[in-house]
Amino acid sequence: MASADDTEGTLTPVDFIQLQHYMEESSLRVKDVIKEFHPGGRYAKHTSGECLHLEGFCLFLKTYLEVESFPPNFCQKLFNYFQQAELDGSPKRSTSHGGGVFLRDVSCYFSVLEEGQPREKLEFTFKLYDKDGNGLLDSSEVDRIIAQMMRAADYLGWDVTELRPVLKDMMTAIDVDDSGTVNLEEWVKGGMNNVPLLVLLGLRMTEKDGQHIWRLKHFNKPTYCGVCENMLLGLGKQGLYCNCCAYTVHNQCANKNPEPCARTFVKTKEEIGKATHDWIRADCNASKCQVCFKKIKTLAGKRCVWCQEMRHDECVVPGVPKCDCGDLKDHILPPWVIYPVSKEEDTNLLSVTPDGHILQIAPILDTHPLLVFVNPKSGGKQGERVLRKFQGLLNPRQVYNLSNGGPIRGLHFFRNLRQFKILVCGGDGTVGWLLDAIDKMNISVHPPVAVLPLGTGNDMARCLRWGGGYEGSDLKEVLKEVKDSRQIPLDRWSIKVTPKNPQDAGDPVPYEIMNNYFSIGVDASIAHRFHSMREKHPQKFNSRMKNKLMYFEYATSESFSSSCKNLKDCLSITCCGKPLNLCNSLEGIAVLNIPSMHGGSNLWGESKKTDGAPEAVHSEVITDHELLKTATQDISDKRLEVVGLEGVLEMGQIYTGLKSAGHRLAQTSEITISTAKALPMQIDGEPWMQPPCEIKITHKSQAAMLVAAPTKPSSFFQFK
Repeated sequence: MASADDTEGTLTPVDFIQLQHYMEESSLRVKDVIKEFHPGGRYAKHTSGECLHLEGFCLFLKTYLEVESFPPNFCQKLFNYFQQAELDGSPKRSTSHGGGVFLRDVSCYFSVLEEGQPREKLEFTFKLYDKDGNGLLDSSEVDRIIAQMMRAADYLGWDVTELRPVLKDMMTAIDVDDSGTVNLEEWVKGGMNNVPLLVLLGLRMTEKDGQHIWRLKHFNKPTYCGVCENMLLGLGKQGLYCNCCAYTVHNQCANKNPEPCARTFVKTKEEIGKATHDWIRADCNASKCQVCFKKIKTLAGKRCVWCQEMRHDECVVPGVPKCDCGDLKDHILPPWVIYPVSKEEDTNLLSVTPDGHILQIAPILDTHPLLVFVNPKSGGKQGERVLRKFQGLLNPRQVYNLSNGGPIRGLHFFRNLRQFKILVCGGDGTVGWLLDAIDKMNISVHPPVAVLPLGTGNDMARCLRWGGGYEGSDLKEVLKEVKDSRQIPLDRWSIKVTPKNPQDAGDPVPYEIMNNYFSIGVDASIAHRFHSMREKHPQKFNSRMKNKLMYFEYATSESFSSSCKNLKDCLSITCCGKPLNLCNSLEGIAVLNIPSMHGGSNLWGESKKTDGAPEAVHSEVITDHELLKTATQDISDKRLEVVGLEGVLEMGQIYTGLKSAGHRLAQTSEITISTAKALPMQIDGEPWMQPPCEIKITHKSQAAMLVAAPTKPSSFFQFK
């Protein structure tokens, strides 16, 4: 029986966030799933006319969200939510009979929330409600579409009392003959010219240079509209904010020809090198004009997008003085060094930007433009926020969303620059992805890479002093750290896994290159269980803290089961042809390239030389226990460290500092491991189950990395 909360027909903000997490992990689209519930589809028997009853509704959710099971209470709450919407609707609407919900309304609601192009969403919703297929929607059908958009907008934080009249005005404008109906062309044209609707439908990319990249925003202090100059009022998200130039407007004012966004490139080669300001009307908040040094009243001044200089309207004199890009001049790729070329001058398809231009970068002296890659899926919602902030701090042409085709386009765009740096924002997997792409690109200079840690473990970022996780501090401080960093080489290693029986079908090996570590045994077993459960129930692993708690749970379980006991009997290890002697107590072997594993554990530990102890010298392989005590770890020495682990308890002791290190077994420039049975393994945090095989690890190359200066306690970096 449903609880009282379930029968109220409302969703809490927590419910809505949970629903969004499910949708983010699904690869299906509503338009694909709805076909299965139409006549002739696999699930047609679950529809009654145009309606879904509770059983069919739950099946729709499981199919659309790609989950084997969906919480029954949550399913009931969503079902009641759609039923209540019918009761709250206009009396003129037909209501679902028999206590069901309309399949069209459910599909329209989810199509608004899912990722996709606004034009496709507009076409889909039109065809969804065009029941008779005559190519027309009447006013009642349009009202139903608007109702679903309003409900989605409400939970996304919009002020729906302001948005509804905007959409009503759109309908009035496109119904030019007052017939009360609209066709597909009118519907799409009206929607594509309505800025608030495009933002609601998930517009991701500007169509041409000078267009704003809008997002809905809540303002914590008095803020004024750049069009009507009135204050933005309301308790929710009061207006639209441009990610690139910070221009702010009311929702309804976005359609009233606001000032254009700042340019991101020059239109002709004659403009190359002419460093001119790009002024945007701004709420200068009593700042001083940097020409007359008098205070600027609200909306009585302008701000340069690149150097952040502020002036009165009357103090803006074009071209005097030149723009120097301000405090971030070493990082910004200014528009006057980016210029268009013809298809004949550059025939490579990678050179064509999403908005249809073919752009190149002119030679730059004395600065080091920063190429930024952001994985928006890292760190929960952190990646999306970081992406938006960098679009405002730098030129959007130098900030790339890795979800849109990976790093290749960005590397290709910067390929001819002699001096530039890269900042990759993500976890260890994202860093490895980028380093692989740099290896494959034919660029004249391999740029050094800095890391903004957004993942869970962030071991690479830790050992390069970029910290254990970005906590949301000012990104200008991050850019200052990048400027002050120094370059070091990072060893990269090739891993070749050869099954002893080619017929054994194990999991695919995740990587062929190792940047951080390789392990086999107890820690890989925990990681494999964690990974398998995350693949099965992604909604349970949506934050860094939850991930760590789940990892701890699996580690506790492994400590009781000891699934990797007697590891010595299952494998043999040789280092540069020299066999290693393993003790019976070991349950895991770790091969380390960097001094951080499991989110900050240093399994090799610190090396301290005591009086009279022999000092380790650089050689291909060291296995002598006395020499290993003084052997130091270096990410650039073309050597690996081999460490033994006695179990989960020892791993926990090392992580918490109760024990200084694992068992040092060897330091080597090459290692071969032969296994006699299926064992869990992992490379750089990606686990898999491997049948009997031979693993050979050899040095591949070195990557240029940036290591941060030693951090102070007040720095933005947060170690574990």
